[in-house]
Amino acid sequence: MGTLPWTRTAAGPLREDAIRSAVRGTTALPSTAATSRLAEPNDAAKLKELFAFPEVNRWIYSLPRPLTEASVLAYIEQVEAARLRGEGLLSLNFDEAGQLSGFSELRVWPQWAAGELAGGMRPDLQSKGQGGAGMAATFTWMFEALDLDLICNTTAPDNVRIQKLFERTGFVYRGDMESRRPDGSTRASQVWEVMREDWMARMAGR
Repeated sequence: MGTLPWTRTAAGPLREDAIRSAVRGTTALPSTAATSRLAEPNDAAKLKELFAFPEVNRWIYSLPRPLTEASVLAYIEQVEAARLRGEGLLSLNFDEAGQLSGFSELRVWPQWAAGELAGGMRPDLQSKGQGGAGMAATFTWMFEALDLDLICNTTAPDNVRIQKLFERTGFVYRGDMESRRPDGSTRASQVWEVMREDWMARMAGR
């Protein structure tokens, strides 16, 4: 199956504790949306509607399967439990009308000073540049606010758009693995990583 992150450098106990504390203290992730906040249990119904779009669920292996309001509620609760351990965040984005427009899920490995970001937007908002801008802002935030050294992301082999984004922003293709979905099925994945100094240098040169 393979395990993440692909590259592992021990952070040390003191730094690991600081990263966990930073995750626990986060109230929202950076966003290009009108407003954003962490997910709550009463968001399950509207989050299920967002996850039901094929343009959203096709690319993200970690989404609840089968997709029901109960499974989405369990997903929200699982990520909240991860937040309390300092290992994960689930942030929701809302448009000017207060409607759910997207989400970001952050997974953190404090012991390795590493993290992974997944997310999606409503189909009517896709291909307008917001997703890429929000992703870039969040990567920078992960390095600065959480003091991570590495971002390790996976993508489906046919998700060429994200692969090109990774290449443009300094990510390095590490290899292939199988990602396990919540229902036990698997998805072939590519693993891409970027180190903090490489990301910051690329952003500074823009």
